[in-house]
Amino acid sequence: MTHIDKLIIGFDSALRTLFASAQSAREIPGRDLSDTDLTASEKDLSSALMRVNHVGEVCAQALYQGQGLTARNETVQQTLMKAAREETEHLAWTESRIKELGGRKSILNPIWYGGSFTIGMLAGAMGDKWNLGFLAETEKQVCEHLSGHLERLPVRDEKSRAIVTQMELDENNHATMAISNGGAELPLSVKMAMKLSSKVMTQTAYWI
Repeated sequence: MTHIDKLIIGFDSALRTLFASAQSAREIPGRDLSDTDLTASEKDLSSALMRVNHVGEVCAQALYQGQGLTARNETVQQTLMKAAREETEHLAWTESRIKELGGRKSILNPIWYGGSFTIGMLAGAMGDKWNLGFLAETEKQVCEHLSGHLERLPVRDEKSRAIVTQMELDENNHATMAISNGGAELPLSVKMAMKLSSKVMTQTAYWI
């Protein structure tokens, strides 16, 4: 596949992520659970948290596209593609739940996508072991973030909790997969910078 082909695929992916409804090959977790009557404040909390999770999946799509564009090794590219497919499912799950809760997606999604795509390209350009290391660290931090959401989501919101629980399992698998394929441990300074940027994104997306 040429660089031009990758750019075309990347542009198409960006349009689909930002302006089309994502599709899931797997059934949405918790679909068969009864939809408990949540209070207005519980719905507001759940929809805001799911909006944050949706933004995280938009960023994941952009990161993987950027990383895949500059990855050198075919195995690394396939690892990123596999993770991206599951992230697309997460995108579909969170979008579906946001609609059910009467919420909205972040209006800043194009900005989140553009920034994450650039970061992904830079990570890929550093070399495959650092590319995979960046993927592993990203997923570790996402797991921490999702674990925190499980603590904050209303106990009665079983549907949202089922989605977040499965997402956490998938993200943990992505981190393990990246490490097993040769991902390097990132410097502490890089990890802290990633945490800081993630904090800015999640706090902004909670409201906007």
